[in-house]
Amino acid sequence: MHTFQALSEGYQPLCSIDLQKNKKLATMINLAALFIGLAMAAAALPFVPLSVLFDIEKGTVRFLLRFAALLVGILLYLIAHELTHAAAMKAFGAVHFKFGFTGLYAYAGSPTTYFDRRSYLCTALAPLLIWGIVFSVLTAVVPRDWFWVAYWLQIVNVSGAAGDVYVAVKTIRAPKGTLAQDDGVSMRFFAPDPAGS
Repeated sequence: MHTFQALSEGYQPLCSIDLQKNKKLATMINLAALFIGLAMAAAALPFVPLSVLFDIEKGTVRFLLRFAALLVGILLYLIAHELTHAAAMKAFGAVHFKFGFTGLYAYAGSPTTYFDRRSYLCTALAPLLIWGIVFSVLTAVVPRDWFWVAYWLQIVNVSGAAGDVYVAVKTIRAPKGTLAQDDGVSMRFFAPDPAGS
Protein backbone atom coordinates (compact mmCIF):
# COMPACT_ATOMS: atom_id res chain seq x y z
CA MET A 1 0.00 0.00 0.00
CA HIS A 2 1.42 3.38 -1.02
CA THR A 3 -1.16 5.66 0.56
CA PHE A 4 -3.19 5.93 3.73
CA GLN A 5 -6.38 7.86 4.37
CA ALA A 6 -5.42 8.57 7.98
CA LEU A 7 -2.15 9.17 9.76
CA SER A 8 -1.08 6.17 11.82
CA GLU A 9 -0.19 6.53 15.47
CA GLY A 10 3.47 7.11 16.17
CA TYR A 11 4.02 9.71 13.46
CA GLN A 12 5.26 13.19 14.27
CA PRO A 13 5.37 16.34 12.08
CA LEU A 14 8.73 16.58 10.33
CA CYS A 15 8.47 19.72 8.22
CA SER A 16 6.13 21.60 5.91
CA ILE A 17 6.34 23.55 2.65
CA ASP A 18 3.94 26.42 2.03
CA LEU A 19 4.88 28.73 -0.82
CA GLN A 20 1.97 31.04 0.00
CA LYS A 21 3.36 31.78 3.45
CA ASN A 22 7.10 31.30 2.88
CA LYS A 23 7.76 34.23 0.55
CA LYS A 24 11.53 33.76 0.65
CA LEU A 25 11.26 30.16 -0.55
CA ALA A 26 8.67 31.13 -3.19
CA THR A 27 11.01 33.85 -4.47
CA MET A 28 13.96 31.44 -4.63
CA ILE A 29 11.93 28.85 -6.55
CA ASN A 30 10.59 31.48 -8.96
CA LEU A 31 14.11 32.82 -9.57
CA ALA A 32 15.32 29.27 -10.20
CA ALA A 33 12.47 28.78 -12.67
CA LEU A 34 13.40 32.02 -14.46
CA PHE A 35 17.07 31.02 -14.64
CA ILE A 36 16.18 27.56 -16.01
CA GLY A 37 13.86 29.08 -18.62
CA LEU A 38 16.47 31.61 -19.78
CA ALA A 39 19.20 28.94 -19.88
CA MET A 40 17.02 26.61 -21.97
CA ALA A 41 16.14 29.40 -24.40
CA ALA A 42 19.80 30.44 -24.71
CA ALA A 43 20.84 26.84 -25.36
CA ALA A 44 18.46 26.57 -28.34
CA LEU A 45 19.20 29.95 -29.94
CA PRO A 46 22.36 28.84 -31.81
CA PHE A 47 20.36 26.08 -33.50
CA VAL A 48 17.07 27.86 -34.22
CA PRO A 49 17.06 31.67 -33.98
CA LEU A 50 14.11 33.21 -32.17
CA SER A 51 13.42 35.24 -35.32
CA VAL A 52 11.96 32.04 -36.82
CA LEU A 53 8.99 32.44 -34.47
CA PHE A 54 8.28 35.90 -35.88
CA ASP A 55 8.86 34.97 -39.54
CA ILE A 56 5.85 35.90 -41.72
CA GLU A 57 7.29 34.75 -45.06
CA LYS A 58 5.00 31.72 -45.07
CA GLY A 59 1.97 33.93 -44.55
CA THR A 60 0.31 36.07 -41.91
CA VAL A 61 -2.24 33.38 -41.08
CA ARG A 62 0.47 30.83 -40.27
CA PHE A 63 2.27 33.49 -38.21
CA LEU A 64 -0.88 34.23 -36.18
CA LEU A 65 -1.65 30.52 -35.85
CA ARG A 66 1.73 29.96 -34.19
CA PHE A 67 1.05 32.58 -31.53
CA ALA A 68 -2.50 31.37 -30.95
CA ALA A 69 -1.21 27.81 -30.62
CA LEU A 70 1.45 28.94 -28.16
CA LEU A 71 -0.99 30.80 -25.92
CA VAL A 72 -3.62 28.05 -26.01
CA GLY A 73 -0.91 25.42 -25.57
CA ILE A 74 0.42 27.07 -22.41
CA LEU A 75 -3.07 27.34 -20.91
CA LEU A 76 -3.88 23.72 -21.75
CA TYR A 77 -0.52 22.60 -20.42
CA LEU A 78 -1.10 24.29 -17.05
CA ILE A 79 -4.35 22.33 -16.71
CA ALA A 80 -2.70 19.11 -17.96
CA HIS A 81 0.15 19.56 -15.47
CA GLU A 82 -2.22 19.54 -12.51
CA LEU A 83 -4.32 16.73 -13.95
CA THR A 84 -1.13 14.69 -14.30
CA HIS A 85 -0.37 15.23 -10.61
CA ALA A 86 -3.93 14.15 -9.80
CA ALA A 87 -3.71 11.08 -12.07
CA ALA A 88 -0.50 10.02 -10.32
CA MET A 89 -2.13 10.54 -6.92
CA LYS A 90 -5.10 8.45 -8.01
CA ALA A 91 -2.80 5.72 -9.35
CA PHE A 92 -1.27 5.46 -5.87
CA GLY A 93 -4.62 5.28 -4.11
CA ALA A 94 -5.80 8.83 -3.45
CA VAL A 95 -9.57 9.24 -3.45
CA HIS A 96 -10.40 12.89 -2.77
CA PHE A 97 -8.89 15.71 -4.82
CA LYS A 98 -8.68 19.47 -4.57
CA PHE A 99 -7.93 21.81 -7.48
CA GLY A 100 -7.48 25.55 -7.53
CA PHE A 101 -5.52 28.63 -8.46
CA THR A 102 -3.76 30.83 -5.90
CA GLY A 103 -3.00 33.76 -8.18
CA LEU A 104 0.62 32.60 -8.42
CA TYR A 105 0.10 29.03 -9.55
CA ALA A 106 -2.48 26.33 -10.18
CA TYR A 107 -2.53 23.33 -7.91
CA ALA A 108 -3.87 19.84 -7.39
CA GLY A 109 -3.85 18.07 -4.05
CA SER A 110 -5.37 15.29 -2.02
CA PRO A 111 -5.69 16.63 1.54
CA THR A 112 -7.06 13.38 3.01
CA THR A 113 -4.24 11.18 1.69
CA TYR A 114 -0.84 10.37 3.16
CA PHE A 115 1.70 9.16 0.56
CA ASP A 116 4.81 7.11 1.21
CA ARG A 117 8.07 8.58 -0.08
CA ARG A 118 8.20 6.63 -3.35
CA SER A 119 4.63 7.37 -4.39
CA TYR A 120 4.95 11.04 -3.47
CA LEU A 121 8.23 11.33 -5.38
CA CYS A 122 6.54 9.86 -8.47
CA THR A 123 3.56 12.17 -7.99
CA ALA A 124 5.76 15.26 -7.72
CA LEU A 125 7.82 14.46 -10.82
CA ALA A 126 5.13 12.91 -13.04
CA PRO A 127 4.30 16.07 -15.08
CA LEU A 128 7.96 16.96 -15.62
CA LEU A 129 8.81 13.47 -16.90
CA ILE A 130 5.67 12.68 -18.90
CA TRP A 131 5.27 16.07 -20.55
CA GLY A 132 9.04 16.35 -20.97
CA ILE A 133 8.91 13.29 -23.22
CA VAL A 134 5.84 14.57 -25.09
CA PHE A 135 7.35 18.00 -25.75
CA SER A 136 10.73 16.54 -26.71
CA VAL A 137 9.06 14.44 -29.39
CA LEU A 138 6.92 17.38 -30.50
CA THR A 139 9.95 19.66 -30.75
CA ALA A 140 11.74 17.08 -32.88
CA VAL A 141 8.92 16.59 -35.41
CA VAL A 142 7.35 20.04 -35.94
CA PRO A 143 8.39 22.21 -38.92
CA ARG A 144 11.24 24.65 -38.23
CA ASP A 145 8.95 27.69 -38.03
CA TRP A 146 6.97 25.88 -35.29
CA PHE A 147 10.05 24.90 -33.27
CA TRP A 148 9.75 27.73 -30.76
CA VAL A 149 6.07 26.99 -30.16
CA ALA A 150 6.86 23.40 -29.13
CA TYR A 151 10.09 24.29 -27.36
CA TRP A 152 8.45 27.11 -25.42
CA LEU A 153 6.01 24.54 -24.01
CA GLN A 154 9.00 22.46 -22.95
CA ILE A 155 10.55 25.52 -21.29
CA VAL A 156 7.31 26.13 -19.38
CA ASN A 157 7.25 22.45 -18.41
CA VAL A 158 10.83 22.27 -17.13
CA SER A 159 11.13 25.72 -15.54
CA GLY A 160 7.64 25.46 -14.08
CA ALA A 161 8.63 22.22 -12.36
CA ALA A 162 11.19 23.99 -10.14
CA GLY A 163 8.80 23.73 -7.20
CA ASP A 164 8.08 20.07 -7.94
CA VAL A 165 11.81 19.31 -8.06
CA TYR A 166 12.32 21.11 -4.74
CA VAL A 167 9.56 18.99 -3.18
CA ALA A 168 11.10 15.86 -4.74
CA VAL A 169 14.50 16.64 -3.18
CA LYS A 170 12.88 17.18 0.22
CA THR A 171 11.09 13.84 -0.20
CA ILE A 172 14.30 11.98 -1.11
CA ARG A 173 16.09 13.47 1.91
CA ALA A 174 13.27 12.62 4.33
CA PRO A 175 13.84 9.73 6.74
CA LYS A 176 12.71 6.24 5.82
CA GLY A 177 9.04 5.73 6.59
CA THR A 178 8.10 9.38 6.08
CA LEU A 179 4.59 10.10 4.85
CA ALA A 180 3.61 13.20 2.85
CA GLN A 181 0.28 15.02 2.82
CA ASP A 182 -0.39 17.47 -0.03
CA ASP A 183 -3.44 19.73 -0.04
CA GLY A 184 -2.19 21.48 -3.18
CA VAL A 185 -1.15 24.71 -1.48
CA SER A 186 1.03 23.23 1.24
CA MET A 187 2.83 19.94 1.81
CA ARG A 188 3.40 18.39 5.21
CA PHE A 189 5.80 15.58 6.01
CA PHE A 190 5.40 13.18 8.93
CA ALA A 191 8.10 10.83 10.18
CA PRO A 192 7.83 7.84 12.52
CA ASP A 193 8.59 8.82 16.09
CA PRO A 194 11.87 7.04 17.04
CA ALA A 195 10.66 6.88 20.63
CA GLY A 196 7.61 4.92 19.53
CA SER A 197 9.58 2.22 17.72
